[in-house]
Order: sequence, then structure tokens, then C-alpha cells
Amino acid sequence: MSNPQELRYSKEHEWLSAADDGVSTVGITEHAANALGDVVFVQLPEVGDSVSAGETCGELESTKSVSDLYSPVSGEVTEVNEDVVNDPSLVNSAPFEGGWLFKVRVTDEPGDLLSADEYTAFSAG
Repeated sequence: MSNPQELRYSKEHEWLSAADDGVSTVGITEHAANALGDVVFVQLPEVGDSVSAGETCGELESTKSVSDLYSPVSGEVTEVNEDVVNDPSLVNSAPFEGGWLFKVRVTDEPGDLLSADEYTAFSAG
């Protein structure tokens, strides 16, 4: 699977959808999901939490390791994906669809997010 062109990417391997009414969706990339292995537990921020760009806001636990989840933008969490909480394997099977993690009302977006092509080159390096 290639990285969807309409998304933007962080160097911590999160993806970000374009803001719809000020709210963007966040998930981890297929590259990150593959590197983690089988995800068995997710800890996500709670609705109403403030997240800051580049800061940890949760964890993903796999059969191989525990990895921090970073927010690619600053803002307020408006929704978490309960399907992923109940079935963490969605992160592996559908990282760009049903495996999204949370939605955030963006208050500040850093300028260092990558395009799909830039992320593909970065993650291959």
C-alpha cells in the first residue's frame, strides 16, 4: 500500500487528514504499523484533552514493543476511535481507514509535516 496523497505525515510516523471544519483525523502509517508488529493495546488521549504537536499523547503496545504516540498538531481531542480501543488489530489491518486513532480540533499546525512523497522518501531512508 502506498501512502495516500491527500494526507500529511510526521517524522514520528503519524498521518493527518486535511481539516474538515477545523477537525483533522490522526492515525499511524502503514510503515509504523508494520514496524510495530501486531498491535494488542492502544492508549489514546481522552475527548477534551489538549495535545501538543510533537508531544506524546498515548501509547501503542504490540507483541514486540511499546511505542509512544505523538500528536502531529496542537489542539483539542474531539473524538477517539473506540473501535481501535476494542480491536487494536485495526491499526495493522486498516491503518488509513478503520484504524484511525483520534480526531483533533487543530489550533496550531507545525510547518514540518511531510507530503506523501516526502514521507515515502523519509521512511525508506
